[in-house]
Amino acid sequence: MTIDSMGVSIYYEQYGTAGPDVLLLHGWGCSVGLWKPITDRLSPSMRVTAIDFPGHGNSGRPPEPWDTAAFARMTADVIERLGIAGCTVIGHSHGGRVALRLALDHPELLKKLVITCGAGLRAKPTVSSNLRGRLYKSLRGGLDMLEKTKLFGEMPEQGREALRLRFGSKDYNALDAEMRKTFVLLVNTDLTDELHRVKAPTLLIWGERDTETPLWIGHVMEEKIPDAGLVVFENAGHYAYLEQPDRFARIVGQFIGGNACSH
Repeated sequence: MTIDSMGVSIYYEQYGTAGPDVLLLHGWGCSVGLWKPITDRLSPSMRVTAIDFPGHGNSGRPPEPWDTAAFARMTADVIERLGIAGCTVIGHSHGGRVALRLALDHPELLKKLVITCGAGLRAKPTVSSNLRGRLYKSLRGGLDMLEKTKLFGEMPEQGREALRLRFGSKDYNALDAEMRKTFVLLVNTDLTDELHRVKAPTLLIWGERDTETPLWIGHVMEEKIPDAGLVVFENAGHYAYLEQPDRFARIVGQFIGGNACSH
């Protein structure tokens, strides 16, 4: 099924017909399909809705570069139009970043919050990362200067492409030029100083071995969100909810106040 929001066709799936409403927000580069082990376990006692973010799965692309607030506005609009206000929002990785922004900007739309291996906080720059950043800017600046002379043909653009491949992350390099602009806006989001304003009761579930959104992020969220608790899945990584779906669904079900089926 699809619904139009903010100029984008948003694909969504719904499971179950009774019980508390739950909205699932996937991570970057994923889609509703990765939630199947969780929807299978929650939907017998809850109405579960999962959406594909713009630029992912079966949804359309953002009409312009979107930041985290834009993703949250779209999510708020979908919640209202689908009649699921008062839901529990479960966000993984990028979905966690959007869920936090949603809780900050539209607190009336959600009852509880579950963040699993969530993004949205930035680590303080290290000496190594600062040096790497300065090197990139220096090399990029040199190529831009060469381009202005108009004497070197396509060489400056080829050089920028080589820099992108060398310095860009795997997720960044997998995108086209337009979606990279959105990606940059998102990864530069830092909600650390706003976490104290999150009013929704918040369950944090993290993989002990998560290297993409490391466990320190979960600890900071637990410290700064007023009503938050952290559960760490031992020996699990960034997709802790997929690695231990029975445990994840059981804990979430208890938090929401429903039951979850084990498989």
